[in-house]
Amino acid sequence: MKSQRPPIDRRWLPLNALRAFEAVGQRLNFTGAAQSLGVSQSAISRHVISLEALLGVQLFERRPQGLILTAAGAALLPVVAKSFDRMEQSLNGITRDGSGQRTLRLHLPPSFAQMLAVPMLQDLRREYPGIALDISSPGTVGAPPQDVDAAIVYARPEGGTHVSNLLWMIQVTPLCHPEVAARARAAGPAAFLATAELLHVKLEREPRHMLWESFARQTGLHVDVGRGLAFDTACLAAQYAMAGEGVALLDIRLFARELAEGRLVAPFETVVEDGYGYFLNVHPEDLADPAVASFRSWVIQRFAGLDEARSIPRVPGARLRSV
Repeated sequence: MKSQRPPIDRRWLPLNALRAFEAVGQRLNFTGAAQSLGVSQSAISRHVISLEALLGVQLFERRPQGLILTAAGAALLPVVAKSFDRMEQSLNGITRDGSGQRTLRLHLPPSFAQMLAVPMLQDLRREYPGIALDISSPGTVGAPPQDVDAAIVYARPEGGTHVSNLLWMIQVTPLCHPEVAARARAAGPAAFLATAELLHVKLEREPRHMLWESFARQTGLHVDVGRGLAFDTACLAAQYAMAGEGVALLDIRLFARELAEGRLVAPFETVVEDGYGYFLNVHPEDLADPAVASFRSWVIQRFAGLDEARSIPRVPGARLRSV
């Protein structure tokens, strides 16, 4: 039977060993870790060995082709990295302005950021002036590529180690310029989509035509999904459509303002869910952080009132229904 080890007291936290472990874990290389910290490779190795001895588990597997993290190492690395990040931010905040203002690192998907971030973050700053914001918006589906305090992600529903709250599930319908929408209504869905210029939104690790293919399958319409232009973001596809060319599958909530103002119009009655949604994700251990907890509660409350039956401006005679 494995002997029970006494709990580790914070008075004796091996900070140098943890720094060495983080450096090796991020690079999976002792030489690179030593160079990053400006110490010898043997010192890095000794620190990692001492941390493994303290914990009673291996943190790395030493293989001929290189290092890999063990299950214990993979669990420990993000916690150590986040702890050092938090200390670094707090110390830098104090040295910059003496206030100790908390900087909250946020991830926002590009289209969400472009369509909703400015009014949302202005309101947040007015309500929580003591929280500084550091916002990143890489074009990724799902979890952000770097560690952040809170992330609004565009993803399919999935499990994970984070605490996740659904903001809304995406509902798409063909949207286009009002003049294009009038022609579409006159022709009917099948005839219009057989010849219209399709505007695709590219998703990471998915075929360029995936969204239109899903729409065609759910509605039973024949659509040549190989045609048209592809864009990196829904915002670019919407801008192209608003210029008077093509038809894009767009989320009726994300582009509610453009619909209300008549710059985009829904010519047909069908709305489908594409399987994606916007989720707010935070790490469980960060729920005790007042800044993270306040931001999470604020965002959940802000999006809790989304009207599921939002009125969508469309060509006269068209009715909106979900598939």
